[in-house]
Amino acid sequence: MQRNKRMILLSHCILNSNAKVEGLAKYKGVLKEVVKNLIDSEYGIMQLPCPEMQGYGIKRWGHVKEQFDTQYFRKNCQSILVPIVDQIVDYTRNGYIFEAVIGIDGSPSCGVNMTCSSACWGGEVANEYGILDKIKDVKLVEGQGIFMEEFKIALDVHQIELPFIAIDEANPASSTKEIINYLRGEI
Repeated sequence: MQRNKRMILLSHCILNSNAKVEGLAKYKGVLKEVVKNLIDSEYGIMQLPCPEMQGYGIKRWGHVKEQFDTQYFRKNCQSILVPIVDQIVDYTRNGYIFEAVIGIDGSPSCGVNMTCSSACWGGEVANEYGILDKIKDVKLVEGQGIFMEEFKIALDVHQIELPFIAIDEANPASSTKEIINYLRGEI
């Protein structure tokens, strides 16, 4: 048997930047620096679903955490996580080890350490409705995105503890090095 039973969970857009809000992708398809290093380290990779793509499709506008902090969005996250968590439970019961969840810092859904926030983001997108003031209010703040919050809750129900680590898309090479060093136990 060739299996090493080591696995990683990745935010959807790490393997498919096409799911990102138009204009936000910093790479053409796959975030190669991350994925190549994980493949070279012989990890099995599970791709998490993208709650934003599922809920709003490819033509969506950018959102902030406060827009997703609704019962509907949280319930949708819970729903799409059920088959993922079921697989994780089955794998772990059979001796597999999930070493980390890798998210995307800055995402209102998949942020791990940082998420996108605004107290006034929403409403009509036009000058006469104060869009420029709304844009000025958007900022990165410490905290997890809604999907990652719900994922952690779902794992806690099954007493599964996993480290959540993040890619900083502004500096993917540095993030990748930090992630690989973390997984090797060098940090």
